[in-house]
Formats: sequence, C-alpha cells, structure tokens
Amino acid sequence: MNKLRVGVILGGMSSEREVSLNSGRNVYDNLDREAFDPKAVFMDGRGRLWVIPWQLISQNTTTDITERLEKEARRISYEGLKEEIDFAFISLHGKFGEDGCLQGLLELLGIPYTGPGVLASALGMDKHIQQLILRAAGIGVPESVLVREETWLNEREKVKNALFERFRFPLFTKPPREGSSIGVMLVRDETSLIQGIDEALKWDRTVLVEEFLDGTEFSSIILEEDGEPCALEVTEITPQSDYFTYDDKYMPGRCRKFTPPKNIPPDAAAAIKKEAVRAFRVLGFRSYGRIDGFYMKDGRILITDPNSSSGMAPSSFFFEQAACAGMLPSMIIGRLIENALVIHGEKQGPL
Repeated sequence: MNKLRVGVILGGMSSEREVSLNSGRNVYDNLDREAFDPKAVFMDGRGRLWVIPWQLISQNTTTDITERLEKEARRISYEGLKEEIDFAFISLHGKFGEDGCLQGLLELLGIPYTGPGVLASALGMDKHIQQLILRAAGIGVPESVLVREETWLNEREKVKNALFERFRFPLFTKPPREGSSIGVMLVRDETSLIQGIDEALKWDRTVLVEEFLDGTEFSSIILEEDGEPCALEVTEITPQSDYFTYDDKYMPGRCRKFTPPKNIPPDAAAAIKKEAVRAFRVLGFRSYGRIDGFYMKDGRILITDPNSSSGMAPSSFFFEQAACAGMLPSMIIGRLIENALVIHGEKQGPL
C-alpha cells in the first residue's frame, strides 16, 4: 500500500517561527516511516512554501534555513501543495499558522490537517475573545480589560485612571494574539504600565490588561479518543522568573515541570482535567489541544490560555504528558494523524 504523504509545515511568518522549527523538526524525526512518507514544507517570512531536505531542517534557526533556500530547496505554489502531500501536520505557531489562515487554505485545497478548523483555530489565538466565550459558559478566567490602540493614543489619562480603579498592582499587559509570552510584561507601577502597553502594541493593535494570579500554574493536554476529548496527566509549572517567560519556556534549566503535579492535590488535578475538557469543548477544539491555567490558593481553577495546538519540541508538555500515558513520540504523533483523518472524513463543509 502507498504510504500517506505527510507534509510537516514549519517555520512561518510569526514571532514564534523558531519555536515552530523546533516542533516541526521533532515531528518530522518521529514520524513512523513504516506508515508515513514525511516531507518537510518550510514557510518563509514572506509566506512562500518550500520543500526542504533534512540538511536544512537540521539548521539552528529559520534565518539559517532562509539563506539557503534558493540553492538547496524547491519552491512550490500554494496550489501545488496538493501535488506534494496527502495530509498536513501543522507545526506552525502564532499568526498565519495556527490562527485559521493556513487552515482556510488547506480547506480550499482539500487537504486534511491536524487540529481544529478555521473558527476554533482563530479563537485559539485570541485571548480576549476566548475569555468572553469561556466566561459566558461559566468557566473561570482572569479579570481583564481590552485597551485599543487608538483609545490609548488619544485618551491615555482616562485609560490609566480606569485601570487604576479596576486593578491593583502587580498586573500583566499582553498582546491578545501572540504566544510564547512574547510581548508580555509584569507591571508593578504606573511607569511600567505605560511601558507594558507600549510593548504589547508593538505586536498587535490591542492590549489585554489582566490581573496577576497568585497560584500554581498548570498545563493540561487534551486528546480525543474515539471522538471524546480526554485529559492526559496535568503538568505543574514552576518557572524561575516571576512568571512563565519565553526563556523559561524554551531555555534548558529555566523551569521545573512536574508531571503528575507535585503541589496540586489529586482531587484538584481531577477537577482541572474536567475544566480543561470543558474549555476544549466550548471553544470547538478538535483532535488535541493544550489548556493552560492557574490553580488558586482558594481552590478556584482559572483558565488563562487555551491553545488549539501545542508545542512539540522534545521537552514539551505534550510529550511529557503522553509519556505518562505510556505513549512514545511516534505513537502520539501517529494518533494525531489518525484522529484528524477520521474528523475530516466525517465533516460537512469546512471543519
């Protein structure tokens, strides 16, 4: 039988392109060659697609890859993608990759892909809209206010006064459509509030101002089994910094992770799994996702960052929690592909 041609799409146009490279490289390496025929598809910073050999996948940065594309890779058109692959394993992170843009393209091309469809992917990237939907469903989320760029530029004093009335320091400022803690700032006073809002506006046209949460951070991977979402073991996160920064997430030794959790009681971990599955369902996620949040000292569970995708570097939450369930990387990657093929086979219209 012909093997399924799986295109691992990596790189991309977002601030998380290096994270995507690490995820995509690991997925490519762990695809079962007995069942799948993998092909690495690199999206460059201009959105162009290239089929790249292993020599380029192994490069340290996306810049290293980009400098060698013209001589060592093969450029393909969007329309030509269907001639190259039967299935897309989306390893892109951030804007244009996991926010519904690529998913819409793949729908038009008739190529099945990992993760949810256009709408759920878009929701998975917008922290403000997520919170509105989750709060309406009775799921706990942080207190927050959205500040629009034009309002901040034209009515700065009014905005500051409203925030001072609503929140106490410390608090967070963050761009609502970025991941990996990019553009996030811990704000402790008026001066850093101005800095935080200005920094977030470098990445988006709005800023999410959010309360500081004094609790234990967690991450829960959700995986569909026969169409039913189930939570894997919960991971407890203890960053080295005051919050879970980009360096804490990706630099070795910057963060301790406990799977199963060390300081979250078993009954609380069970409750976290239930809330994570609820959030997964409410947002319309499919196949798999990662639901992040805080277990508060008063016992509340607050969902802070539902992700319709997940990082897949070797040390990611995804593989750590899968290992607790007895699944090797190749097994869990194969499961995601099988799930997606079933989901796309049953859909009516776009996913």
